Amino acid sequence: MTKRILLLSFYYKPDLCAGSFRASALVEALLKILPEDTQLDIITTLPNRYVSYSESVAEGIKAFEAHPRHSIHRIALPTHESGMLDQSKSFFVFAKEALKISKQQNYQLIIATSSRLMTASLAAYIAKRKNTPLYLDIRDIFVDTIKDVITAKALLWLAPLLSLLEKKTLNQATKVNLVSEGFLSYFQKRYPQQLYACYTNGIDQEFIEASQLRAPELDKQQDKLVQILYAGNIGEGQGLNHIVPALANALKGKARFTIIGDGGRSKQLRQALENARCTNVELLPPMNRAQLIQAYLGADVLFLHLNNYPAFEKVLPSKIFEYAVLGKPILAGVAGYPASFIRQEVENAQIFEPCDAQEGVKAFDRLDINPRARDAFLKKFNRASIMNAMAIDILSLLPKVTP
Repeated sequence: MTKRILLLSFYYKPDLCAGSFRASALVEALLKILPEDTQLDIITTLPNRYVSYSESVAEGIKAFEAHPRHSIHRIALPTHESGMLDQSKSFFVFAKEALKISKQQNYQLIIATSSRLMTASLAAYIAKRKNTPLYLDIRDIFVDTIKDVITAKALLWLAPLLSLLEKKTLNQATKVNLVSEGFLSYFQKRYPQQLYACYTNGIDQEFIEASQLRAPELDKQQDKLVQILYAGNIGEGQGLNHIVPALANALKGKARFTIIGDGGRSKQLRQALENARCTNVELLPPMNRAQLIQAYLGADVLFLHLNNYPAFEKVLPSKIFEYAVLGKPILAGVAGYPASFIRQEVENAQIFEPCDAQEGVKAFDRLDINPRARDAFLKKFNRASIMNAMAIDILSLLPKVTP
């Protein structure tokens, strides 16, 4: 009798985001050690993280793929922006279709990797209905984060509902992995009976290989300016509209910024740059990893920033791992656990308080612009090794179930 494992992830390759990269790497690790009598079913979405990117890759991506050891169901979502209402509508479509797909199957194990709690809650609902063990991979503390990004009026009715949903979800799980050790204090206080692991994000093979490449030749007219690059989501969590205009103006004549990405605060960032009359910031749309690596290699400094909300003092941005392996100096506006992690693990990185441009300038002046190899970091945080260990941890739940 074939055993079946269900994996839920709202994002999956070829989408461009941390959730997609993590889920894809986890699937690769699971397939390496999956028992011969076991099938892995993946339920996810067609590329949707960034409209500007999704439209360019949608052609040729199949809604269903059947492979010898696994299958992939990609659910089409309505076109959406990054607003909460649009995201809620999109998730409703995902949940409805995921329930329909999973309804006819019996699973011996259910896995979910989730940032905004909803995917984890959907997995918990399916696991409860089917009386199946559940392994949750939690990439954010949604209940904690939402308190910082919505109005006080909305918080009055939304926070209790989300807290209840979180409680039901975590209590349903057989084991929970937290992507950041900074999350432990929050979850252990609320759910002390739960089993926890901490398999972090890590460095993908593309970036390990890129660390051996030479930087492309730069335009000689720009040689005098330090090229500072940010690549990733442009949302409330990153708070780029609160820091980049002031920091770029303060470094005018010294540095030039390139921002690659898209997100819910892209318009606000553009407007803030226009209001501040910034002339040394270039905004580019999302790009695939091969193009992104070339952009990284062409930069002098890699930039990271999180908004000055208490919730972001617990996270561990996946971007740190991409940046660090390339050996480029890192300028990071972060506080709390991510600041401690960078200080402890990443050489030639300077930290400043989020949203504080004056401190950002001081941190920039402390940087050594010359690249440095970070061999110890690479060895410790190889994504494949981390995901292999996590896959073993996940499948340890499988034998406990009678097929």
